[in-house]
Amino acid sequence: MKRLPGYLKNFYFLVGAFFLIWMLFIDANDFYSQYKKRWKLNDLEKEKEYYIQMIREVEKDREELLSNDKLLEKFAREKYLMKKPTEDLYVIVQED
Repeated sequence: MKRLPGYLKNFYFLVGAFFLIWMLFIDANDFYSQYKKRWKLNDLEKEKEYYIQMIREVEKDREELLSNDKLLEKFAREKYLMKKPTEDLYVIVQED
């Protein structure tokens, strides 16, 4: 014990060092966990931007469909296979 420097015998230094090690490596909010959370946050923000862009495109398409009856009819026929009562509908499915 006599060979140790004085600061290693100091109670406050030991408690401070223990606290620092605990906060950096052992605690639930350590550096590694914070890094992973920051990385995930960045990924989620990128996804948010993507979905905001997709929402804008869908809203634009919706406005176009609601303003143009012929485009709405074309969309309904292609997407939902709707038809007029006097028409016959044939669906051709291509297999890859």
